[in-house]
Amino acid sequence: MTSPAEREEQHHTLIAPDVPQTNHTQPTTQSHNPFAAIMSRFNIPISALTSRMDLQGRFDGIRSTSVSSRFANLKPISEFLDFKRISKPANFGEAQGRINYNLSYFSSNYAAVFAMLSIYSLLTHLLLLFVIIFVIGGMYGIGKLEGNDLQIGSWRATTSQLYTTLAIIAIPLGLWSSPFSAVLWLIGASGVTIVGHAAFLDKPIESAFSEEAV
Repeated sequence: MTSPAEREEQHHTLIAPDVPQTNHTQPTTQSHNPFAAIMSRFNIPISALTSRMDLQGRFDGIRSTSVSSRFANLKPISEFLDFKRISKPANFGEAQGRINYNLSYFSSNYAAVFAMLSIYSLLTHLLLLFVIIFVIGGMYGIGKLEGNDLQIGSWRATTSQLYTTLAIIAIPLGLWSSPFSAVLWLIGASGVTIVGHAAFLDKPIESAFSEEAV
């Protein structure tokens, strides 16, 4: 038999006192990226650059000008090929002034010259012309299917198979037709013809007097 004092002592040893728990949460530290802080100082608004160079206005002007209205502004052949005004520029400044004026004044005529040179380039590269017609006709025909399969008798082909077949045929033929030489010839011939005409054709007398008055 144990005494009441011994029982009370055993009770205190079996039941441990509640120990208050401390929250050992470590303070979170925010990561600081010095590169992001530096780049944020050099944040240049794109709208300011486009408005400064008026890029949006230039693109809108190109889209708004149709082919019919451009070729409607063609200047007469007698004015475009006025041999009386053809002369060698005295210096580079005069040539630059003539080029700037004539490119703006005869823009529709130069577009017609570029179109004629493009047609001539295609006629001298018949294989390239065939590939272009083949690709345009093939894509038009596949588009007319509106996603449906092409069925000829018991043979059936999906649109993806038709596009793949078109690419397999057109890519080797396109590379064989020397498209890069045709493009380089077109750029060179157009540049020499257009820039040469603009540099050697003198400004009209009215334009010269107006510049002197200003």
